[in-house]
Amino acid sequence: MSRMIELIRSSSVPATLMQAAARGALSVPPAEMIEILVHLANHNKIFGQQARMTLAAWEEKSSLEAAANPDTPQEVLDYLIAHENLRPRLLPALLENPAISDATLVALAASGSREVVVAMQQSLRVQKSPAILQALAENANSAEPESSQMLEQVAQVEASLAHGESDSPSSPEEDAAVDAFLVEHSKELVMEGEKPFQPMGGIHEFEFHSAEAATAPAEMSAAPAENHSEEPSAVTAAAPDSTHSAATATRKAPAAKKPHPNPEAERGSALQKISKLDIKGRIQLAMKGTKEERSILIRDSTKLVALGVLESGKITDGEVEKFASQKNVLEAVLRQIPMKRRYAKNYNVVRNLVANPRTPLDVSLALMKNLLVSDLRNLSSNKEVSDTIRKLALKMFKTKSDPTKK
Repeated sequence: MSRMIELIRSSSVPATLMQAAARGALSVPPAEMIEILVHLANHNKIFGQQARMTLAAWEEKSSLEAAANPDTPQEVLDYLIAHENLRPRLLPALLENPAISDATLVALAASGSREVVVAMQQSLRVQKSPAILQALAENANSAEPESSQMLEQVAQVEASLAHGESDSPSSPEEDAAVDAFLVEHSKELVMEGEKPFQPMGGIHEFEFHSAEAATAPAEMSAAPAENHSEEPSAVTAAAPDSTHSAATATRKAPAAKKPHPNPEAERGSALQKISKLDIKGRIQLAMKGTKEERSILIRDSTKLVALGVLESGKITDGEVEKFASQKNVLEAVLRQIPMKRRYAKNYNVVRNLVANPRTPLDVSLALMKNLLVSDLRNLSSNKEVSDTIRKLALKMFKTKSDPTKK
């Protein structure tokens, strides 16, 4: 027997029943009723407004159950956490729901109201995520003392994740995933032979990107100066920016109590480790290693190693967003990223891929339809992408800006 939601999706019910559905008056389980209401709110022009009103006043118990349940349909979760639909009483449950991506919470943290800021500060998940904390600290509705405290917490969490990740033993699941990957690509491994580590763009680029990636000038100034004679002046030049300096000093404070290697030192150590590994060793490190090691191995000119990074169970959406914009990775990496549903649904990943001139043309063309009007406008004047992409972006921008002009 078909569920009512399936009949409604296929328009197999009379208008009177649809009207009853929009009022929440069907004899179905509460979870299915919410799913029906969200479907009508999103897709039905006649009964959508009534469905939205019903959802806004829906009884709290079943709403909380839906918000907290990872098995709740994604469309329902996306609706509940959308800024225009968000009910404050549901937010704590939504924040801890693993089915809601970090990218969604980063966007919410960046633009949420004061009430949202307060709720997110109390979330255990938020407290463990540097990306969400950073966005929350930069929210205009965060008080200055709160922002400083969160920036300090970002530094602490990043250090904890980096060292905890490198020290933690492999789990059986990680080992099984590596074994399965090696078996699946056994023929390609034989063909690759004993190819050493050769990064796309060359080793020298790592020094530049390492300094660029350091988020605080104080961290850069702590790096060895022998090969970076220009860095001290750059740090000095940044000093007059009092706001940035205050944030930097706050983020550096925990490091003074418990020193950790600076980004360039960590990268140098990781490069030495990687350069000694064969292909299988690099694949294992790509899937089981640290964030720093993944940032290096994603540029490995051996395709299997670079693709192994994308198979890591530890990889974050933020890392993939960065990989999607890099021009010093294999095209196979950029092609593989949107093949994974998790990343194909991440708007930042999609936008970065389309704007990356190294992304294969067919991939960019397939993803462009998902871009917002403002990004299409920017893309139409981006001299780095192909003429084909620019022209199509301009056409799509005009169409979306004024749908009456085809």
